[in-house]
Amino acid sequence: MHPSDNPVCWRDDIDALAFGPNDHGGFCMVHRLAFRTLLQFFPEPDDCLAFFRDQERAFRAAAAAKIARREIARGVNFHLTSRDVIEQMGN
Repeated sequence: MHPSDNPVCWRDDIDALAFGPNDHGGFCMVHRLAFRTLLQFFPEPDDCLAFFRDQERAFRAAAAAKIARREIARGVNFHLTSRDVIEQMGN
């Protein structure tokens, strides 16, 4: 499955970006406060979506690493922190 086949959206109800990690079945959420740390300013939802698109490989790698590290069951929703994403941005 290509990453763009997975849904990506902003969820106002939880103030977070949500995307479907590859081959997981659940959703991964990244709160606006994590984006504030990543971007060094308080972002609007469009800023978060744009940053996700620019760094999508790192977000997807961070999700895969967290799923493996925490043994998150298929279909279970989870959150990424800014630290999770930063660890993958250099790789």
